Amino acid sequence: MIYQPPAGARDLLPLEVEQKRWINDRLQSIFQQWGYQRIVTSTLEWLDTLTAGGSIKPSTVIQVLNESEKTLGLRPELTASIARAAVTRMAGDTYPQRLCYRANVFRNSPHGDRGRQLEFYQAGVELLFAGGILADAEIILLLADCLQSLGIKDWSILLGEAELTRSLLAVFPQQFRQQVGRCIANLDRIALQNLPLEPELKARALWLFDLRGKPETVLAKVASLDLDDAARVTVENLKSLIELLQESSSQPLPLVLDLSLLQTFDYYTGIIFKAVSFQDSQSYILGEGGRYDRLLELYHPQGKSSPGVGFSFNIEDLHSCLLSTTMLPQQTPAIDWLVIPETTEARVFALQYARKLRQQEHLVRVEVDLGGRSPDQIRTYARTCHIQGLVWIQADGNSHKETID
Repeated sequence: MIYQPPAGARDLLPLEVEQKRWINDRLQSIFQQWGYQRIVTSTLEWLDTLTAGGSIKPSTVIQVLNESEKTLGLRPELTASIARAAVTRMAGDTYPQRLCYRANVFRNSPHGDRGRQLEFYQAGVELLFAGGILADAEIILLLADCLQSLGIKDWSILLGEAELTRSLLAVFPQQFRQQVGRCIANLDRIALQNLPLEPELKARALWLFDLRGKPETVLAKVASLDLDDAARVTVENLKSLIELLQESSSQPLPLVLDLSLLQTFDYYTGIIFKAVSFQDSQSYILGEGGRYDRLLELYHPQGKSSPGVGFSFNIEDLHSCLLSTTMLPQQTPAIDWLVIPETTEARVFALQYARKLRQQEHLVRVEVDLGGRSPDQIRTYARTCHIQGLVWIQADGNSHKETID
């Protein structure tokens, strides 16, 4: 029998690990520059926590059997867990809370889609207990700062507004509203055209499906509608946010206003956004997030409502976009020294010498040869593994160094 990972799972080998570590380290450094502190939450949570009051479908969660009456699950995202931790474990901390993370998440494949990826790697931020346009602008500018620092090419930010889109969907009969929203969220124009809607409503659905483009153009289209007072306030806030983003950015942000944008998780209440890139005939969703002003109250002991906004990066897609560049490490970190005991009596001296090298102030990577190879085989191994130098240890403890060409 040949053992393989289960369908939907895979191993990460050393070079890919090193490349993704580089991405994660760069992101965490930027997060910290903006004042965000790292938090680590449990991989396992109660299913009730992970479903966020019904905003996340239980079928999305990989559930784990437990002897207690409640069901455990592997986190499908981090926002719910961080919201839970913030209102229960950090209630006495000062506000706002700026938190960042790097972690793996797990999501069930849709039925009939066996073999689809189950485990994903994310890095992201949550800005909690802060509402308003300035907080929204901070999050989007931080997202842009990260993409620029990583050297991602040809990216743009799709910006939407969850409440505004819901109000635009309100004209559809209740029995079709969810289907229209699902078609729009999945960019499934054919399914949308096949819905049994009245001609006027079908035209409205297709109009909403295409409601994306330059912010000023889209805002003008929406402003021409017969909106209620709340929707008009939302449109004005969206206009103010876009102006603030463009005026405060060091260079024009590649913003696309997309009011057809809907997220997979249904806890968003304000702005929603996706960072996307199109390279080599392939589209990538680099990151996504939004505002969720009713999520924290689900976990608060007294049901107190507090605002929040954040985003997560998809490390796999960032990695794919950077593979063709020279930004990522092209090999695993080189070993500085290979220490070789020439005789059995030299083994103690070799281990002592290696320990002394490792105790230097700067990081020195040291291997000890474990025997069984000739000097020529050792040199071939050193060249193959990019080892920079050899230290030969003699029986009396004396040593001599050799540089590998």
